[in-house]
Amino acid sequence: MPSYNLYSVASVNMSQFAEFKPLLNQSVGYGVVVGVGFFFAFIMLCLTAVQSNFSRFTPRSSEEFTSASRSVKPGLVCCGIVSAWTWSATLLQSSTAAYTFGVSGPWWYGAGGSIQVAMFGMVAAKVKMNANGAHTFLEIVKVRFGTTAHIVFIFYATVCVLVVCGSLLVGGAATVNALTGMNIIAAYFLLPIGIAVYVVFGGLRATFICDWTHTIVLFAIIYIFVFRAYGTSAEIGSVSKMYELLAQAAIDVPVTGNENGSYVTMKSNQGLVFGASALLSGFAGVFCDQGYWQRAIASHPRGTTKAYMLGGLSWFAVPWAFGSCLGLSARALQSNPLFPTYPFPLSAQQTSAGLAAPAAAAVLMGKGGAVALLLVVFMAVTSAASAELIAVSSIVSYDIYRTYWRPQATGAEIVRVSHYAICAWAIWMGCWATILYKVNIDLGWLYYVQGIVLSPAVIPIILTVWWSKLTRAGLLCGSIIGAILGMLAWMIGCWKIAGAINIPNLALPESAVCSGLTGLLCSGLITAFVSLLKPDNYDFEGTRAIAMLDGSENHDSKSDAVSGEKGEKSSSDFEEGLRPAEAAHQDAPIDHDTLLRVFKRAAWYSSAMSAIVILIIPLPMFFSHYVFSERFYTFWVSCSIVWVFLSGTFSVILPVVESWKEMAAIVKRLGRLLSTKLYIKS
Repeated sequence: MPSYNLYSVASVNMSQFAEFKPLLNQSVGYGVVVGVGFFFAFIMLCLTAVQSNFSRFTPRSSEEFTSASRSVKPGLVCCGIVSAWTWSATLLQSSTAAYTFGVSGPWWYGAGGSIQVAMFGMVAAKVKMNANGAHTFLEIVKVRFGTTAHIVFIFYATVCVLVVCGSLLVGGAATVNALTGMNIIAAYFLLPIGIAVYVVFGGLRATFICDWTHTIVLFAIIYIFVFRAYGTSAEIGSVSKMYELLAQAAIDVPVTGNENGSYVTMKSNQGLVFGASALLSGFAGVFCDQGYWQRAIASHPRGTTKAYMLGGLSWFAVPWAFGSCLGLSARALQSNPLFPTYPFPLSAQQTSAGLAAPAAAAVLMGKGGAVALLLVVFMAVTSAASAELIAVSSIVSYDIYRTYWRPQATGAEIVRVSHYAICAWAIWMGCWATILYKVNIDLGWLYYVQGIVLSPAVIPIILTVWWSKLTRAGLLCGSIIGAILGMLAWMIGCWKIAGAINIPNLALPESAVCSGLTGLLCSGLITAFVSLLKPDNYDFEGTRAIAMLDGSENHDSKSDAVSGEKGEKSSSDFEEGLRPAEAAHQDAPIDHDTLLRVFKRAAWYSSAMSAIVILIIPLPMFFSHYVFSERFYTFWVSCSIVWVFLSGTFSVILPVVESWKEMAAIVKRLGRLLSTKLYIKS
């Protein structure tokens, strides 16, 4: 594969490089991808069986399968957001950014993805206010603006899923291949299979439970790498030693555009461009991804905004702490004989493929580090891919099958079509990743192009659930003309900046910013201008009338199924751990004024967070040309460690605290059944 030279900002001769030497046997790669994958699938199937038999929720209901009965609490939604937004690209590209730009890289990566999640809390509140019965954001578009707009945004949603799935498999398989030598095509096809198994049988709630288990592993491995790099490693072992090694790296391989070529400064011209690209990519990846809308729809109305607030805060620590740890470790240890490409640095192709993190893990922990990174990347791929499989199944079943093929489709048909869609897409994911591989598209290329192709749809999608004056003409003109202008800016920018239009140059950060910013701003301005020429006065009654397909099925049929001749209680006993007042409070509908207050709170929170992580902290250090002292670098690292520990607390412990009564009720019912079985046998 040719070198794309996406990250060749360091002043180093890249004409010499070595092959990345795998640390593990191929059998380890197959063992993780197949063995661990099906082990987790088996665990998820068992949990789904327990849920179906000992709670009031069953994945046989279409509402439960696609939207988890709209009852998921904020802690689990927060965990799901962190897990689903932690792609393989999150771990690999944030490390690559640190390796290439220094401390600014992972900060901008985190900022570029977290503020959109926080802002999505506002959109989620509007969904609960104006379209609580919707299953996809495309249903809202169809009801409000008709078939043409619906088809346009089905296209955008499909492109988003393709980019996300491509990023997941291309990045994940590249890591598996680099660490184990496993055949990369085999990895493309084997990775989605185990995921599809438990998604087919468990639906959206199974993905939430899987997200929680994956998040435990994710944070545990992040903690291991952090303690190893800054505490026990013979190669680094302390923050001060890391600072010394980075200072030497700035002499040996200075970063072009960084103050004094340093890796410990926010004054990074390339890092700032990367940050702008990350922001655009983040907006596109959040607001155009049905997976995020799915979580907003699935969450309980009282906790939707809280979940996205915590999710944005918690996720920020993942790329910041992980990328800073492994990315900077890779740069600091580049001259270490244990480095996989020693005595040469990573090539531009290896860097763009996301191999900085595997290189650092190999030096810091040897084979153990390789296994740990292999496992955490595998978890990232499976968790995010499960969200995409559910998203695709919802689009196919509700927006294609039920809308254009069988408008009177029952809940059982929707579930069946969802199963078919999941299986078909799992196979197509492998085919799609293979196509990308054959045409030499790698993780870095996909990351930058995501913002380019999807930015024109962001503002029109937001305004669909937000702005009553939005018109059909405004929506279509903004999303289509904005895309055309964005494409023109992409080509012209690439030509002017790089001198030629080709695949490598189209994914340069500068080209990505030109196109993404043009598409985002022009689409928004055109949408608003055309709408205001002849504004609508939509009351959202049509979108509020979108009905849940079988909302009562989840309770009524389940209640009949689990009430027994042997004196077993109905499924409402699942709530026996709750006092009646608590249960009534949970089930009570939320009035419009309450949701409006939630929306305003989300607006204040997301605005404050955006100002802090984009303006208040990084820009003064950028314009002052400040290079971190050793003491300030120690403070910076300490903040990242504290933040990632708090994130783990929110994501792992909060779901248990919120749902311990329900879990206790399930265990109690399970124990009662086992006691009855043993008594009958005796």
